[in-house]
Amino acid sequence: MQITFKLFASLSDYLPDEARRTNSLSLDVDDDCTVEAVINSWALPPRMVHLVLVNGEFVPPEKRAERRLNPQDALAIWPPIAGG
Repeated sequence: MQITFKLFASLSDYLPDEARRTNSLSLDVDDDCTVEAVINSWALPPRMVHLVLVNGEFVPPEKRAERRLNPQDALAIWPPIAGG
């Protein structure tokens, strides 16, 4: 099934070059794929996976292993961001 995968700020470095301009790409995943499975398959450093949203809804760390994705979902991930 197809989902939209979005990485922001420094995490966009993990995207292929052609996807960095938009911070997103269409991703084909298994029908029973979880949020955690996508994070792991992209080898994102756990300490850098801070804010995770599926279709704009926050997915807390303890729910990522059980939160299954559906066709056309948008999975967006942000690293911790510090301001001044």
